[in-house]
Amino acid sequence: MKDFVAELKWRNMIHSIMPGTEEELKKGMATAYVGIDPTADSLHIGHLVGIMILTHFQACGHRPLVVLGGATGMIGDPSFKSQERVLLTPETIRHNQECIKKQLEKFLNFDESQNNHAQILNNYDWMKDWSFIDFIRDIGKHITVNYMMAKDSVKKRIETGISFTEFSYQLMQGYDYLYLYQNYDCKLQMGGSDQWGNITTGSELIRRVLDKEAFAITCPLITKADGKKFGKTEKGNVWLDREKTSPYQFYQFWLNLSDEDASRFIRIFTLKSQEEISELEKQHSENPSARVLQKALAKDITIKVHSQEDYESAVEASEILFGKGTTESLKHLDEQTFLSVFEGVPQFRVATSEVENGINIIDLLADKTQILSSKGEVRRALKENSLSINKEKVTDTYTTNAESLLNGKYILVQKGKKNYFIIIAE
Repeated sequence: MKDFVAELKWRNMIHSIMPGTEEELKKGMATAYVGIDPTADSLHIGHLVGIMILTHFQACGHRPLVVLGGATGMIGDPSFKSQERVLLTPETIRHNQECIKKQLEKFLNFDESQNNHAQILNNYDWMKDWSFIDFIRDIGKHITVNYMMAKDSVKKRIETGISFTEFSYQLMQGYDYLYLYQNYDCKLQMGGSDQWGNITTGSELIRRVLDKEAFAITCPLITKADGKKFGKTEKGNVWLDREKTSPYQFYQFWLNLSDEDASRFIRIFTLKSQEEISELEKQHSENPSARVLQKALAKDITIKVHSQEDYESAVEASEILFGKGTTESLKHLDEQTFLSVFEGVPQFRVATSEVENGINIIDLLADKTQILSSKGEVRRALKENSLSINKEKVTDTYTTNAESLLNGKYILVQKGKKNYFIIIAE
């Protein structure tokens, strides 16, 4: 078995570790869990740190558990949140859980023939039969209000107000750990550094109820080199679901990281060895403009989350935008990728029937769309050979037809190297 703590250390993935954890893990195969509240029907890349900790844990020979918070998800974790969450219905949570399970299967091995196969559990399964009276009598009595109030996650909310519902969250998460300790021999809980308070409540509950020792590891909350929150863009979260974030946008997020971030993140988000990463860093330092680290990270994680085909399509799409693409490669793009690549490009609308019947290039760009301000400007651009339709240079004889439409709907117009326009036929 590989040394899990040593693995996390060189990957810079440890923020806090409870004394005795390292020694416990050296005894043999251990079981650990990470909790995820199913507040959406997809994970986003902010969740990937916890998932990768479990992935590294399993790769070191240990057994990972993922606890989807069917019960705690109905409550909402107050940790470092400025206001109370909108509470979800049981139906919404069940739907979210099913979607998340499919995404987790891309990272963890659930093959039951393996001793250390991963499992997905739902804390609603062991919370649903508790009555309120029984829970506060049998579990609540072990943890004092003073202990719970001392947690940073609670302290920060006292001033703005915290409901009893949210206040009880750490006790419910603490009970999860107790239940898993008793039923799955789970002696380690892991999560982000913002979860330290909730995790230690669990280990304290185990100590008080069972007089046993339980352990904890948290990883740093990831921020980018510029101080911005990791996984956020101007448009919001970067999701693992292709309908929320296209594979092309997903690939571009990793490709556009700074050198400093790429060097940090390739350790966290891939299973590449220390030697492999050192070699990539050496290649990168010899030719930074080639973006070796970014490309290696973007390739690895895009294939894992999506597929080899999606990765190749994203690379091809990137080349189209930066001038290396062809008409053929443009035709290969599905509609979602096409729109992702040319997001923000000015759009003009023309009737499909007119396109199919044939519009001359001069009329198309000056009259039908006003992409260029006059027919004279179109003629000058044609004379300079600076106009392309769907990545092919055109002359004044060009006329549209049904074959001009990409995905049966779009025409890509390019003037010069960087000016793009999209005509939508409808």
